[in-house]
Amino acid sequence: MTILVTGAAGFIGMHLSEKLLKEGHKVVGFDNLNDYYDVQLKNDRLEQLTRYDNFTFIKGNLEDNDALTKLFEKFKIEIVVHLAAQAGVRHSISNPSLYIQSNIVGFSNVIELSKNHNVQHFLYASSSSVYGMSKTIPFSTEDNVDHPISMYAATKKSNELIAHTYSHLFNLKTTGLRFFTVYGPYGRPDMAYFSFTKRIINGESIKLFNNGDMMRDFTFIDDIVEGIYKVMIGSKKSNEKEIYKLYNIGNNKPVKLLSFVETLENLLGIKAYKEFLPMQRGDVKSTYANIDNLKRDFSFEPKINIEKGLKEFVTWYKDYYHR
Repeated sequence: MTILVTGAAGFIGMHLSEKLLKEGHKVVGFDNLNDYYDVQLKNDRLEQLTRYDNFTFIKGNLEDNDALTKLFEKFKIEIVVHLAAQAGVRHSISNPSLYIQSNIVGFSNVIELSKNHNVQHFLYASSSSVYGMSKTIPFSTEDNVDHPISMYAATKKSNELIAHTYSHLFNLKTTGLRFFTVYGPYGRPDMAYFSFTKRIINGESIKLFNNGDMMRDFTFIDDIVEGIYKVMIGSKKSNEKEIYKLYNIGNNKPVKLLSFVETLENLLGIKAYKEFLPMQRGDVKSTYANIDNLKRDFSFEPKINIEKGLKEFVTWYKDYYHR
């Protein structure tokens, strides 16, 4: 198949694209290579993909509807995996307009073109952040998520609403994937596990918000990619009559932040200097994914625990940064 992956130079986008390329699919990657974090890392991810003959990269912005239109007219896109977005919960509080443009205007452009060009399946990245301060644990896609506590979360909830409307009005098959704290090699430097590793190695202190009393459903990148791929290729167990779907993709085993840091310290062989700080605006105390419907429909089962996943990340980090 010919598959459009937006955000192909991103963390999840690169790993998913590589999986698709290895499976023999043609991948058209789209990314603006913005400087929200190290552009060199994005270029190095792309370098992993350009080795494949069945990969085509197009640089552009989601807000540029003309550029996207040309892409859809040039390639007969069968499946869209829309991962591109302005990321970062905390950044969204001080830069809301950036998130409106990329995550709502950009999303609207891609889904409209998917409809116009008869795309078979439109998959898109949502986020565990949509659950906000939900008291129901674990988080289920059946829960009410009408109370986001960051602009980032609000844009992701908006994406789900727009997708629902397109499925209802135009019979477009859409699937939203709520990712839970994805980590692993070639990850995002703005994520805690990445910055913790850098700071511990450099002998700098790490900041633990809410005095370290946090739980996160850390999910290794290979499990995320496997989940996306299973949803893409479908399953006899899945009800194909349902054209609008939402799934959590998480490890289903939350880890205490202090335990996570301890594991990282053991792998690095360095004790971290810790700063205990109050909860930050827009942050949540716990994330925990209920993945029952993903297990039921696609036999999804996370395989990588935090010890193995962090070991793979630390090995990559030391090699990539020559530490």
